[in-house]
Amino acid sequence: MAHIGVIEELESRGFEIVSVTGTSMGSVIGAVYAMGKLPEFKDWLYSLDKLKVFRLMDFTLSKQGLLKGEKVLSRMKTFMGDRNIEDLNIPYAAVAVDILKKKEVVFREGRVYDAIRASISIPGILTPVKAKDTILVDGGVMDNIPVRHVQKRGDEIIVAVDVNGGDFTEQPAKTKQEKEDQQFFLQKQLHGLYEYLGISGAPKSDVKLGYLDMINRTISLMTHEMGLLLLEKYPPDIFIGVSGEGCGIFDFYKAKEIVERGRETASKILSET
Repeated sequence: MAHIGVIEELESRGFEIVSVTGTSMGSVIGAVYAMGKLPEFKDWLYSLDKLKVFRLMDFTLSKQGLLKGEKVLSRMKTFMGDRNIEDLNIPYAAVAVDILKKKEVVFREGRVYDAIRASISIPGILTPVKAKDTILVDGGVMDNIPVRHVQKRGDEIIVAVDVNGGDFTEQPAKTKQEKEDQQFFLQKQLHGLYEYLGISGAPKSDVKLGYLDMINRTISLMTHEMGLLLLEKYPPDIFIGVSGEGCGIFDFYKAKEIVERGRETASKILSET
């Protein structure tokens, strides 16, 4: 969601965005922008509270992930419609990874939501996408900042945005209530899932859950470090690193705060560039 704030800050400073390439959540925001639906998407995000986010979660007992991810994409289609990538307002590409063939898959044509769904398949969280002889997962497994897949023309400049940056030093310490709220979404569901799978030590309602936080921090650290290495090889003209500290995987009800974090970070960096 911080990508939204970055995009708005770029446009407020007179930048014209002529193409966008994204991985994972970046592929979602990129597609929304390329469809010309960013204002509608932002309004929808701002309307979400904890209960609404919870209701968008479609749990599954698959051993390949906790969520199917169909509810949220179906909801997006109701106010955004569905289009083919080649018919979007500007060139767009989404990056996923073929986990069997161990290579990146770049979507430059076909249905937008097919590309998004593959690109956001976070291992262990969202079930992978199976197509023909391939299994597709989140593009961040290999490249979370896909600068090398941007098709630069003429005197255009490339702006790379990493939302898995380091500590957000101005982030206030969480209260006890906020820490308890982090357990709100999946605690009961995981308890039932563990029992179904016969796993001992299923968490009780008064026990802290570290499962999602561990996955979130592990993936964020991994993708951030790999992204920095790739940026050394494929340096952008402008790099904007937004801290992901204090943002959980399902914290969509914090949209206003996170969008503003993106805007403020972009403003600071662009002013110094």
